[in-house]
Amino acid sequence: MRSKSRYIRWQDGEMWLGYFEQFPDSVTKGDSRSDLEENLRDLYRDLTSGEIPGMRRVGEPAME
Repeated sequence: MRSKSRYIRWQDGEMWLGYFEQFPDSVTKGDSRSDLEENLRDLYRDLTSGEIPGMRRVGEPAME
């Protein structure tokens, strides 16, 4: 099953940069947009695996 997570991306000169909204401290880069997206998939796997201790995430409280 595929998981979806929104990310922010931008081009800086020749390089593409991006990060996931829920993990704003973890930026990755690529030589092209498709390279960036491949690196983002790898990064997301690492970030959600629980293998990296102390990862900060963005969250929203449940409001009643």
